[in-house]
Amino acid sequence: MPRFVTHLEGAIDGERLDADKIASLHRDRPILVRYDLEAVRAAVTPDQLRARPWSMWRYRELLPYFDDADVVSLGESITPILPCPRLASDLGLDRLWIKDESQLPTGSFKSRGLAMAITMARRFGVQRVALPTAGNAGGAAAAYAARAGLECYVFMPEDTPIINQLECKLAGAKTFLVNGLINDCGKIVRQGQQTMGWFDLSTLKEPYRLEGKKTMGLELAEQCNWKLPDVIVYPTGGGTGLIGMWKAFQELAALGWISSEKFPRMVSVQSSGCAPIATAYDKNERFAELFPNAHTVASGLRVPVAVGDFLILDAVRQSGGTALAVAEETLLDWQRMAVRQEGIALCPESAACVAAVAQLTSSGWIGRSEDVVIFNTGAAQKYVEAMQAPLASLDISLPLDWEKIAKTT
Repeated sequence: MPRFVTHLEGAIDGERLDADKIASLHRDRPILVRYDLEAVRAAVTPDQLRARPWSMWRYRELLPYFDDADVVSLGESITPILPCPRLASDLGLDRLWIKDESQLPTGSFKSRGLAMAITMARRFGVQRVALPTAGNAGGAAAAYAARAGLECYVFMPEDTPIINQLECKLAGAKTFLVNGLINDCGKIVRQGQQTMGWFDLSTLKEPYRLEGKKTMGLELAEQCNWKLPDVIVYPTGGGTGLIGMWKAFQELAALGWISSEKFPRMVSVQSSGCAPIATAYDKNERFAELFPNAHTVASGLRVPVAVGDFLILDAVRQSGGTALAVAEETLLDWQRMAVRQEGIALCPESAACVAAVAQLTSSGWIGRSEDVVIFNTGAAQKYVEAMQAPLASLDISLPLDWEKIAKTT
């Protein structure tokens, strides 16, 4: 299969690196995959994509894998963009959509990145992988490693949602709870590299998870008939999805598949309980500081320091977007409101995006007539601790009180 990768590139300084060697960080910062976009333009057109299988792998000319036989897949289909008219009305918008990543094989957008990372790791002969996780990445890594026949080690904070703990164990990953945050788990992975000989799958500490996440942007563009929305609202922990989409839009514009005149304004959303990116944005800084005492019910947002911080902030600023933190104590209320309005199993991270849209429409930053897309990055069902609430009960030995039943909330 033709492969259009030309080289890897250090994101911090643009240094050209060998694409045929397995790569981690460059100068302690992320590495990007670069393509021969002229050759891609000559090889495929948007119309030709229509005949391909409806999966993330349909964009193969803009992906790093070598051959169809290399692909480690659990069936990553294109995720739907669901119109949300009632939620839009509540938020002061004419049009709002949610792109529902919860429908991917492991219940979150992490399927994209880990499918690609594991595909490339196996291609380069890796036998053992490891990563820190605050939630869904661990389960996805465990599942795709199992699919590929690789050994997987997962390190997670001890208060990581129980579903994430159990899905790692179920898929055969060697799973460890750590009395710290995700950055503490990351230190364990780094410390064990030489002794354990594993490859580090941490967010943006290898170049291929980003390329998998990039397919969110490629899909969105195709689903919107190559005309992007005005605003994309994205929950940001490590930020790979936002960075990946921004990279996708640059590549599509260079191909001439989308207009280079008007990109979406990218909105990075965090919780007030863990907001390093929003804080750096407010301070007009390019790099974020470690956020102290990080805590949030949205476990995917609990990333107190991100190795790709400057890439997130660059994308936000270059797009004319913004980065903000919403009140932690309101997240579950926003989640319940959104799910009850539209029936979409919105995770707490994406509930933060609903709160952000409410704030931005109220201030006038988002106009009523603008097209807005929120990404639902995971299934609500994976957050059972956050969802717990008392249920009404009935005693079958007593007469039914229909009036009381009707008033039950």
